[in-house]
Amino acid sequence: MESLYDTVWPMTRAGSRLGTAAPPRRRLGRGDWAAAALVAIGEGGIGALVIEGLAERLGATKGSFYWHFKDRDELIDAALDRWEQEETEEVIERLRAVEDPAARLRRLFELAFGDHPGGDIDVALLADAANPLVAPVLRRVTERRLDFLTTAFSDLGVAEESARYHALAAYTAYVGYFELRRAAPSATPTGPHAREYLDHLLRALTPAGPLPVRPG
Repeated sequence: MESLYDTVWPMTRAGSRLGTAAPPRRRLGRGDWAAAALVAIGEGGIGALVIEGLAERLGATKGSFYWHFKDRDELIDAALDRWEQEETEEVIERLRAVEDPAARLRRLFELAFGDHPGGDIDVALLADAANPLVAPVLRRVTERRLDFLTTAFSDLGVAEESARYHALAAYTAYVGYFELRRAAPSATPTGPHAREYLDHLLRALTPAGPLPVRPG
């Protein structure tokens, strides 16, 4: 699946990611603005979402923005809807195609802890959990993910009464990992150490049985 950075930043790579404008290569749609808004949120939270700055980064005008959105709040709603669909619903749908429960859980962890902007966006939104636009979406997404994780652990053989706690532990580890990466990047493992950390985390959270050997 195309990442947010792949979607947005080909139009701005001629300059810096911090705002040097470049002419757009195609007409921008609502999805382009929503994707760019998510990147900005991942970098600095809801407060970083400034229409003038976003237009500059996209090589667009404020008129283009107001063609698609009536105001900033509508853009935030569109960005959050995109986040919910791409980072939760589409991921769950892809994982359901993995029949083996252990392989499914491993793939989920690989996606969650991979080097992509999703985790950074998540922790940025958690920091803005009191925002009335963010709060209901954040609650819904969190419950959806926890329910899917609970089912994943149940399918792996974890007792029903314990599966929810395993899910909570896994989700806490995920949030904490990206919080730590934001606060102290050097403290989080990279390269082969990141894979070793993932293996360790899977072993710690899945006492029900052996996991498949990772490729390579």
